[in-house]
Amino acid sequence: MLGVAALGHEGRPRAVLIAGPTASGKSALAMAVAERIDGVIVNADSMQVYRELRILTARPTTADEARVPHRLYGHVGVRDAYTVARWLGDVAAVLDDLDRAGRPAVFVGGTGLYFTALTTGLSEVPAVPAEVRASVRAMAATLGAAGLHARLAEADPVMAERLGPADGQRVARALEVLAATGRSLSEFQGERSAPLVPLDRAAAFVVAPDRAWLRARIETRFRMMVGEGGLDEARAFAAIGVDPSMPAAKAIGVPEMTAAATGAMAVEDAIAAAVTATRQYAKRQETWFRNQFGGWTRFAPYAGAVDEMVAAATR
Repeated sequence: MLGVAALGHEGRPRAVLIAGPTASGKSALAMAVAERIDGVIVNADSMQVYRELRILTARPTTADEARVPHRLYGHVGVRDAYTVARWLGDVAAVLDDLDRAGRPAVFVGGTGLYFTALTTGLSEVPAVPAEVRASVRAMAATLGAAGLHARLAEADPVMAERLGPADGQRVARALEVLAATGRSLSEFQGERSAPLVPLDRAAAFVVAPDRAWLRARIETRFRMMVGEGGLDEARAFAAIGVDPSMPAAKAIGVPEMTAAATGAMAVEDAIAAAVTATRQYAKRQETWFRNQFGGWTRFAPYAGAVDEMVAAATR
């Protein structure tokens, strides 16, 4: 159960949702908005939940956290396979707290699936046994992306129609669910829980900066993270021995910097590879936001952005 907050009652202060690609400046906007409306920032980034990866996931600094209250940052260990369902459960508890305090939530992050689940609900898919996941992973390694998609097309044509061969993780997920439950993932997707924050109770924004500016900003920020201790953080992460299949091990920049920290890659080569991976990720984020968040207000960061967001949140 997601708690009373799932009802989205009219007494709750209007929430602010700020989505955007990595390095787009959305966290600074969120802090400025939260200060103006006495809000509390709630993390909507699937990698910033990990305690041991403050620098490489660009989590808010301790100074940021002292300036404005932040929730659901760094509260999970890297050995933990944190899921969107668990995040929604954590969000429900946070919203209950904020309801009692009469303070609005300012959600900020780049994980489109989190925002979608927050505003439209989540399909209640049963847990998939570890042996089923292992079997599908082995199948993927043997068949490759095209072969795995062909297998899905044979077994579940509805999901195969929705997913392309390049969507490897989701193709594997659809096969896992089918193998574990005997039902198509599409059936579960049609059975959604009530949204915690319906869009009619939120001011929803997508930060959409100029692409050339964002590309340059990504490199500048990544080099800054390395200078602030990113390599040491990667070295400590490598020492933990996290299974490469765990979500934290796949965080953008972590595989590359871990390779550099362990001597498997030159530092400058690792930085270049991480910057490229980050730019590719930002492009995928933009595609999700454009396709999934059509009703959200899009804007490039500008001087009056905070005023516009505050006005929308307090109408």
